[in-house]
Amino acid sequence: MDTEHAHLPLRGVRVLELGNYIAGPTAARLLADLGAEVIKVERPGRGDELRNWRLYAGTVSMLFHTVNRNKKSIAVDLRTGEGRDIVLDLVRRCDVVIENFRPGTLEKWGLGPAELERANPDVVLARISAFGQTGPLADRPGFAAVAEAMGGMRNLVGEADRPPSRVGVSIGDSIAGLYAAFGVMVELYERAVVPSGRPLRERVVDVALHEAVFSMMESLVPDHLAYGVERRRVGGRMEGIAPSNAYECGDGASVVIAGNGDSIFRRYMLAIGRPDLADDPGLADNAGRWARRDELDEAIGEWTRGLDRDEVLKILDEAGVPAGPIYTAADICADEQYRARAMIQPLPVDPGTGEEVPIGFPGVVPVIGTESLPLRTPAPKLGEHTDEILHLLGRKDTGND
Repeated sequence: MDTEHAHLPLRGVRVLELGNYIAGPTAARLLADLGAEVIKVERPGRGDELRNWRLYAGTVSMLFHTVNRNKKSIAVDLRTGEGRDIVLDLVRRCDVVIENFRPGTLEKWGLGPAELERANPDVVLARISAFGQTGPLADRPGFAAVAEAMGGMRNLVGEADRPPSRVGVSIGDSIAGLYAAFGVMVELYERAVVPSGRPLRERVVDVALHEAVFSMMESLVPDHLAYGVERRRVGGRMEGIAPSNAYECGDGASVVIAGNGDSIFRRYMLAIGRPDLADDPGLADNAGRWARRDELDEAIGEWTRGLDRDEVLKILDEAGVPAGPIYTAADICADEQYRARAMIQPLPVDPGTGEEVPIGFPGVVPVIGTESLPLRTPAPKLGEHTDEILHLLGRKDTGND
């Protein structure tokens, strides 16, 4: 891919990233992927703790590289007067500030909204925290695991007869990062198209982890308030929707089949050789199918266990029934659809061998045009761009690398 001449919609936007871990850096990464210049401020010596999370070899994890590609790093101690001055100098030259410290931390360092606004009245500020900047829990710390629990998600993940589980990624952090990036874009649009003149304190993009998760919970609360319903864990199913589940095939692989549409269901049952179920009036709508979900899953499972995964998927594809394999990382890497849209792109990274080699990373979503925008640079080394940024500010090296 031609990274130099790629159309990058956010080219010219400069973002200052303050914070650690996943949520704030994810928000900044989404903007960086679309062309924004992101300057990541890291503590001297140690840097973002994500550098060592899920570290299998070497000194920098692939998780850090994934969340922090396309960025620059400057090592600055925000707790010092010099660090504060450098950040305020940067704010004067930035369009956006993203932070995910515990509420009150920036204020304690003299970097709260009032100070940022004095430095740059037009700056956009996005703040990500466990429970938001206001309310009785605002001062309480929390990670995505707590947010997923309090946002209603954890209670619905897993089997009904077991304690709640969680998905295998920090989904609460990623959702919060997505909302923060969305909020930043809203504020940039307003600033460019319909300037409001409102003070910064009224324009802060305030993202709470648990609220971000809660916003994805569909009709969880309305169903409870309207009907007294308490949703429950149903394993691979989705409550109230049938048949939709994962099924084991004869070769030991599994597939997900979503045959819950009324017209789809009939084609589905004919495809698996069950015309009796296809023609059963009691199964003509979703409510009837949900009431007999165990019967349907048993019939479908009996059919899939008699065929290899590829045979199952071929038959269902020909019948127009939505189905797909349950992929591992290796499956994703080999998949032609991911390849066709440049959804795995190589970056030169040292995986712990002392030598940089091409490592594939997830591409840019959404696709704009025909394929994913190109990744430009791997995650920066700690303080890699300190001299460059200080030169931009007319300052000398702080020796904080």
